[in-house]
Amino acid sequence: MSGGSALSQVLSAIWFVLPAYFANGGALLLGGGKPLDLGRRLHDGRRILGDGVTIRGTIGGILVGSIVGILQGLVAGQPFRLLAVGTAMGFGAMSGDMTGSFIKRRLNMSRGQPAPGLDQVGFLVFALAFAAVVVRVKVETVVILLIVTPVIHLSTNATAYLLGLKKVWY
Repeated sequence: MSGGSALSQVLSAIWFVLPAYFANGGALLLGGGKPLDLGRRLHDGRRILGDGVTIRGTIGGILVGSIVGILQGLVAGQPFRLLAVGTAMGFGAMSGDMTGSFIKRRLNMSRGQPAPGLDQVGFLVFALAFAAVVVRVKVETVVILLIVTPVIHLSTNATAYLLGLKKVWY
């Protein structure tokens, strides 16, 4: 595989997953307000999701993923197909974040406490799984994204921290 071909595959994979990336960031930027779990606790006494997963952030993340899918569709000439992909990835990214929060609460981890791997790729795995219901997701795309997403995720989180949008850099 030539260098240009490898770069092309990486860029294509990133283009494909943009709705999930933007949904994840959109939830942060648009979040706040009432927690999605409405303060409820499970039998273990711990919150279901915690304060970090909010109604506004979840809906905002899904909408942002959908909008990015529409924009990609306009560029590619397939707005309705990519709306479906964007919406699926938005739902998937938010479901992955919720699952990560649920797992962290069960492990008695506090909000913002790092969970390496879970924090960086949980949203991605769910986004790709949801997208696979709508379109064929290539194995190469999954492998590339599992490699590049942690780097992109940490870089964007560090930037959000420096801009005062996050309380922790990771």
